[in-house]
Amino acid sequence: MLSNLLLVLHLLVALTIIVLVLLQQGKGADMGAAFGGGSSETLFGARGSANFLTRITSSLAVIFFVTSLVLALLFTRQTGEISVVEESSVLQSAESAVIEAPETVEESQQEDSDVPNIPE
Repeated sequence: MLSNLLLVLHLLVALTIIVLVLLQQGKGADMGAAFGGGSSETLFGARGSANFLTRITSSLAVIFFVTSLVLALLFTRQTGEISVVEESSVLQSAESAVIEAPETVEESQQEDSDVPNIPE
């Protein structure tokens, strides 16, 4: 439940960061000018909106990185990954459990079968 809530928060923060970056004033033509970001008669003044959007973007970036780390820790614990040493011991036990095949052709043909013997 906690991981789902954090995942939704993470996605909302990511989308908000994308929108805020597109709204910020750049050196050339940008999305901010299309929404009135270029005018000096805004609520925050001529330069105030740029500072405000920069602060919001940077704080959302910090939240994004924190949720990324927390989600990585949560999902790593849920999957129960094993270390390389444990993996090699699992592979060795699996190899020892494999039924050994007959070593020569003659041993395999000694059983009653429909396959004729190969002349030497």
